[in-house]
Amino acid sequence: MRKWIPLTAICVGAFMLLVDASIVNTALPEMSEDLHSTFTALQWVVDVYALTLAALLMAFGSLGDRLGHRRLYLAGLAVFGLASLVCALAPDAGALIAARAAQGIGGAAMMTSTTALLNTAYQGRDRGTAFGVWGAVNGAAAAAGPVLGGLLTQQLGWRSIFLVNLPIAALAGWLTVRRLTADRPRPATGRPDLPGAAAFTLFAAALTYGLIESGERGWSDPLVLTTLATAALALAAFTTVELRTPRPLLDLRLLRNPAFLGLAAAGLLLTAAAFAPLTYTGLWLQQVLHLSPLDAGLAVCPLAAAAFVTAPAATRLLRGAPPRLPIALGLALIGGGTLLLTLVSPGTGWTALLPGLLLTGVGVGLATPQMMSTALAAVPRERAGMASGAFNTARQLGLALGIAVLGTVFQNTLRDHPAADPRHGYATALDHVYLAAGTAGLLAAALVVLLVRRPAAAATATPETAKERSMQFS
Repeated sequence: MRKWIPLTAICVGAFMLLVDASIVNTALPEMSEDLHSTFTALQWVVDVYALTLAALLMAFGSLGDRLGHRRLYLAGLAVFGLASLVCALAPDAGALIAARAAQGIGGAAMMTSTTALLNTAYQGRDRGTAFGVWGAVNGAAAAAGPVLGGLLTQQLGWRSIFLVNLPIAALAGWLTVRRLTADRPRPATGRPDLPGAAAFTLFAAALTYGLIESGERGWSDPLVLTTLATAALALAAFTTVELRTPRPLLDLRLLRNPAFLGLAAAGLLLTAAAFAPLTYTGLWLQQVLHLSPLDAGLAVCPLAAAAFVTAPAATRLLRGAPPRLPIALGLALIGGGTLLLTLVSPGTGWTALLPGLLLTGVGVGLATPQMMSTALAAVPRERAGMASGAFNTARQLGLALGIAVLGTVFQNTLRDHPAADPRHGYATALDHVYLAAGTAGLLAAALVVLLVRRPAAAATATPETAKERSMQFS
């Protein structure tokens, strides 16, 4: 059993950072009451974590190659643990948001290191077993987040959802120091693309900020317009830098590949459609239906449970089928399942969510396992690591932007309904959120059907080769 201690060290950290993406959802009402925060502040508590992850994944991937992934993983654990303590002690919403951003920095350092460390720690059949366990832990984290957040909030208060990270981070760090062999950093062959990393971070932050603030200030507000203009300029600067630097953070030629571009866009839309609406679903469950935090967490669990059951079964049943088939079908089910959530009405209870959540979960289980391996098979082998970073960045950015856009839809709808009838206002707002998210899921399915063909890189690769590349870089 000693040989699996490195796997334990990596999975403990991965579980912690992934749980923290959703553990706050069921604690938001209590946070709002305790910290006297606005709706916009609540959005930022959730969104700034996903945003920081998205903005820094590609940059930290390059940094890990230079410094060593074990060293970066340990640094990420330390930052994450310290930031969690600050979250738990936060006296107001501003301090909590800043600490959540610091959590995202630590999480990005950890996330970009996990697969590289597994690839170094295990060989042959053990490597396949290790990646299988790691994948299962990732799925379990999605299911555990809302329930664990609800349980801790209900029994110990919202600050406990952050304090629980301290012993977990300490355990993961101790096991890493004791049992994970340090990997050798790659020799530096040029300057890191710091201007590109800075421009992309500014783009992602400014775009998300503008979208969130538009819900409260309106689209014509000078601050919103200035922020969105800044995002556009930052994106232009990022494009210019990446085209001119000899070692770009992202080789933009990858985006000329229709299959990779379609899958990256579909990955962004998948997280926006399937997971971003859950933030506002949780508010309805607690503030309108008056469910306890634990019951609210259990109410949204069918999505993650269905995905967890579907993913391994679909992998076996659809072995040998064209990859775009389960991906497109899964995305279509996500779109249809999210649209089914519009069954929520002023007179319904939480059971109205069940059909939509289950169908969406089946879609997630169908689409997600194939997306990464198909995206990597579409690009040259020497660009697989960069492509993996770009794909994971797109998925995290989809969550951040999805929460921001859907929050604007939610707020604008609530504003048009009288406060004296919160059930009707919340139900209508959620219907608009689900309609927008469902449309995003169906759009993602259409992009896969139109853009993903049998890529040239995949045509010469065996299924085993594609699977190996997926495990190494996912």
